[in-house]
Amino acid sequence: MDMMEARAEMDIDAALRWIKPSVREMGAYTLKPTEPRIKLNQNESPYDLPDVLKARIHAILADRPWNRYPPFVASNFISAVSEATGWPEEGVLVANGSNELIQAVLAVTVGPGVSVVIPEPTFTLYRLMTDVNGGTVVSVALTDDLAFDVDAIIRAARDTDAAVVVLCTPNNPTGGALSENEIRRIHDETDALILLDQAYIEFGGYDGIPMLADRPRLVVLRTFSKAMAMAGLRAGYMLAHPALAAEVHKAKLPYNINFFTEVAAAEVLRSRALLAPMVAEISAERDRIAAELARVPGLRVYPSDANFLVFRVETDAITHTALFDRLLAEYGILVRDVSKYPLLERCLRVNAGTPAENDAFLDAVRTIMTEAGR
Repeated sequence: MDMMEARAEMDIDAALRWIKPSVREMGAYTLKPTEPRIKLNQNESPYDLPDVLKARIHAILADRPWNRYPPFVASNFISAVSEATGWPEEGVLVANGSNELIQAVLAVTVGPGVSVVIPEPTFTLYRLMTDVNGGTVVSVALTDDLAFDVDAIIRAARDTDAAVVVLCTPNNPTGGALSENEIRRIHDETDALILLDQAYIEFGGYDGIPMLADRPRLVVLRTFSKAMAMAGLRAGYMLAHPALAAEVHKAKLPYNINFFTEVAAAEVLRSRALLAPMVAEISAERDRIAAELARVPGLRVYPSDANFLVFRVETDAITHTALFDRLLAEYGILVRDVSKYPLLERCLRVNAGTPAENDAFLDAVRTIMTEAGR
């Protein structure tokens, strides 16, 4: 190592010493890039936006000056959200996917000594953002059948005087959902802010929006990455009491919504009836996959209200890793290995694709499991 390289190494060590020790110890949220023949691992819609809708969006964009900043307030997007949900514009925030809003909510509520109750397994970003902000994660395990333990969630929030309870419903990666009564109980029997992440709500489960009017500690998040077929454009929104939304707004970056996303999201919301048949088909395909997998010896399928399913390999004839590897190597089908999550040992997750993609997946699983059982 020459003098310059040695100096550079000393400089980076000096820089890294200012990074929070808790952050240095964390792993980043990551996903290995893979280009499979059939992609069923990220819970995306298998369908693109209808051509008529894309053409309308393109026409609007062509008339916009690309050299100018987007509006400081994404009023067109916010107005479309308000129209679609019936919630006042003052209580609407929009962002680059609901992930950015998760980050903003936790940024304004969480610090050293602050507890956040998180039922797990769930979306790992909640824990990551709590840790980055110096808060304390209070984990509440799902039940053995991967349902929410409502009594335990309430007890944990009370015992720790939690600032936030995060509820992903339908839950990622398990697919289970909370009922209206369960959400009401968690809100009414605790003092915490209730962060209701409903990224998959179009596919099933109780819609929390009607509860907002008389539950001012409730925050509802939505995304366009799933049912709205806009994962590539990154759009999401938050609904909350206007006073609470004003505080969360302080953690958002200026000009966080580019004008392409603002235009597309507003048009999609106002034309969402065009997407309803796609959403209905995806939900039906999810149910068909669940029924077919349940007939395969050695597999256990868990109920889901989302656009995906978790299933467990319960036979000793083959490991979940071998099933994952063979699906990808021999059939070009990529699912998600979720076995490192708590309670999900030997589990894989698959999202509903097109009927043809789902047929290919089911045929491959049947073949692999049959061969393993011989």
